[in-house]
Amino acid sequence: MRTLYNILFLIGFVLASPYYFWRMRRRGNWRAGFVQRLGRYDTKLKQAITNRHVLWMHAVSVGEVNLCTQLIRALEPRLPNLKIVVSTTTTTGMAELNRRLPSHITRIYYPIDRKLYVARALGTIKPKAVVLVEAEIWPNFLWRARNQGVPVFLVNARLSARSYRRYKWFGFLFRPLFRSFAGVGAQNEADAARLRKLGCRPEVVHVVGSLKYDAARLEERRSLDVPAMLKQLGVTKDGPVLVAGSTHAGEEVLLAEQCRRLRQRFPNLFLILVPRHFERGREVGRQLAERGVRFVYRSEITGRTQYSPGEMDCLLVNSTGELRYFYEHADVIFVGKSLTAEGGQNPIEPGALGKAMVFGPHMQNFAEIAQNLVARRGSLQVQNAAELEETLGRLLADPALREELGRNALQVVRENLGAVERTVAMIVDQLGRNSDLYVAPRG
Repeated sequence: MRTLYNILFLIGFVLASPYYFWRMRRRGNWRAGFVQRLGRYDTKLKQAITNRHVLWMHAVSVGEVNLCTQLIRALEPRLPNLKIVVSTTTTTGMAELNRRLPSHITRIYYPIDRKLYVARALGTIKPKAVVLVEAEIWPNFLWRARNQGVPVFLVNARLSARSYRRYKWFGFLFRPLFRSFAGVGAQNEADAARLRKLGCRPEVVHVVGSLKYDAARLEERRSLDVPAMLKQLGVTKDGPVLVAGSTHAGEEVLLAEQCRRLRQRFPNLFLILVPRHFERGREVGRQLAERGVRFVYRSEITGRTQYSPGEMDCLLVNSTGELRYFYEHADVIFVGKSLTAEGGQNPIEPGALGKAMVFGPHMQNFAEIAQNLVARRGSLQVQNAAELEETLGRLLADPALREELGRNALQVVRENLGAVERTVAMIVDQLGRNSDLYVAPRG
């Protein structure tokens, strides 16, 4: 089975490599640290982990990095003798790791799942344990970890119906891997049941809730003065601001056209578009320009930038890690990837800020959270573009409704806090059984 997987992986990797390298080049800075993807590390990294017990944490990209930051803050006081190494897959994820984590946390790229690269990586890092944030299942990595007796934890585990079917179809490959997990923190009972059916041992599966509730409340130093930027863009104090966060193809143009019509009722309405993938900025900008939308790129704003009131319709954010700051100053928020694409993006962050939000019908990746918000009147959900425009108009015209939605959303978030502590307790309890590790006492 392993031989077959490695043959098929090599074929698939060779065929997909042009697209793989194109994506990395498009995101920029792809050469930095590239050899780490092949399991090769420099002397500085090797010295940093020499004679240290290492906890390897893996955060695939930007979203998981925020969760990882929360876990590290809670884990370090409890596991003071562990050296933490954090890996990511994308260059945007690495940029977030560099921005968020203190210098004593080692940051690397996750190895490509070829047997040789994985063997090099695990042979160099020699982790005492591995924590995977969300379902990142790579067979060679997990096989090697299991052979070396390294406990692997899966945290904030969530399985969509499609992922569940895929893992079930290839149960002959994945079932032993799921069974090998030392601890699994599931977001809810439905996910826990799916994980048990896929092979996870019942005694290691714990329902701890979603880490995203805690991560959305992460307090950090403000690195962007949004009110000052809005003033530079000519946005008046009484001008409503609509922020569309983590949008996908088709949503930006749709919202820009809707805002054009809504300005007949709300002349000072200003739109902030934040595409999920910043490298789409030029493509989105071209689409906006073709439709006569007056916009400015976030990257083009300097201290000398100044526009008159009404001169600009839209700010197009082509940077990463700043969405939260724009959310903080929104009157209304649209949660992207929910209208023209499937899956949806995280609605917890707007909720934690007490903001009125609306999303489309496709929130599969956050189904339980979205249902909870809608049921508690902490958000409005629309089924199509026409309903979205009508709902945006209603929210912009009714400050009391916006306040009610924000207040209810914040209450939902507060009631679901604590997943980080429950996850950390699961990891610490398991590692505490290892006599080689010192675990700080609780309390």
